[in-house]
Amino acid sequence: MEDDGEPEQSSWAYLPDVCLRHVFHWLDDRDRSRAALVCKKWSCAMYSGSLWRCRTLTFYGQPSRARTLEFQSALWYTKKFGKYLKHLEIKLSNPYNTPFIKKFQVIMRGLLSHLGKCNSHLVSLSIKYLELDCLIWKNVVRAQFIKNLAAFLKRVSNQLDYLNLKGARINLEEGCELLNSLSSLTNRSFISEINIEDFFSLHLSVYSSALFHQTMSKFHSLTILTFNYNCISDELLDILREHSSHSLCTLNIKCHIHDPHGQVVSGMSWANLAKRAPKLNVNFFFERVMKHDHLARILLVEIPVRSISLRSCYFSDPDWTMRPTLTNLLPAYRHGLQKLTLELNNDHELLDEELLQLILSCKRLLFLKVWAFLSASFIERLLQNRAERKCILTTIKVRIYTAQDDNTEEERLLADIYRKYKHLIDSELNYFVITYPMV
Repeated sequence: MEDDGEPEQSSWAYLPDVCLRHVFHWLDDRDRSRAALVCKKWSCAMYSGSLWRCRTLTFYGQPSRARTLEFQSALWYTKKFGKYLKHLEIKLSNPYNTPFIKKFQVIMRGLLSHLGKCNSHLVSLSIKYLELDCLIWKNVVRAQFIKNLAAFLKRVSNQLDYLNLKGARINLEEGCELLNSLSSLTNRSFISEINIEDFFSLHLSVYSSALFHQTMSKFHSLTILTFNYNCISDELLDILREHSSHSLCTLNIKCHIHDPHGQVVSGMSWANLAKRAPKLNVNFFFERVMKHDHLARILLVEIPVRSISLRSCYFSDPDWTMRPTLTNLLPAYRHGLQKLTLELNNDHELLDEELLQLILSCKRLLFLKVWAFLSASFIERLLQNRAERKCILTTIKVRIYTAQDDNTEEERLLADIYRKYKHLIDSELNYFVITYPMV
């Protein structure tokens, strides 16, 4: 007998909207567009605002036909769904010549202009590694890009909560122009997190700039500030104390060998800031700044340090030794240090004993990462102390440098140590220890 009723619908037709949006969430743009053609219900799901709140736009420098479509796709997306955006990340990957940069600047002008007009929800913006001091950024193109970005930041300054311009490599005046855009409407900004690590060009003594101090005085609710040590001065610390001490929680400070870091900063300025900002934690990241006298000028006892990273980047210099840093400087933070990273080419000094004593003195140390010339017995002693609860480490990541091609004996010792402490490692530790030939 023939059935004259309606054809039986697929179970997909009865899928609740919230589930359908979740399915669309895992699709890329092309698959979303195809799925939207299935029916009216699926087409409506495609235009659900929750699908388009976070977006990463990547512009690849390698020339190809597929890459040229990315510029068009970015503009299409912005016009279609830009009004829903809350979190936007823009990546510029391996720009290779001036015409590409010019095209990127033109696309960004249209993108930022449209977003500035249609979007009232954007709270997070990240544009990293622009490297505006590279030769492929011609003066006119760079000036136009900065002008467009500044205009956009001005428009969204009352809603933006997070800005990441890491690696912009910009001069002092242009950099302050961008930062000032965040406060141009009311002469003060309440943005809570800014990342300006490597924001200024190399070799700039930003700490002596009155323009920079004036700019930073306009931020009144900073929670997290990431920047370079060449920005640090007594004046800046006083500004942070006066305007953001009620909210300030974290300072991430990078100190690079090529950035000026010889300025004298008063311990009293750090103490006053720490007193007014009781939640403050400071994380230091040193790149090839290894000499004890340089570190002693920076690592003052008044700083509430939570994390320290010292990286020599495979460089070895007989003029610096790590022992006084491990024995004299870092123990000053034994009551607050939670994370320690050491990547050292210490082929001229053994540090097993000094490093172990430092770890045992740091009662809150949870994370340890060490790349250095060490012995396998250091690992055994460390695990023995951990088993005896003399430290509270939860992460141990060690790369033991060796000067031999054949690491068989060291690897055998490490395997024996692992078996001996297997129960502890498997149950309580994030543990990774290997040997690495440095020949």
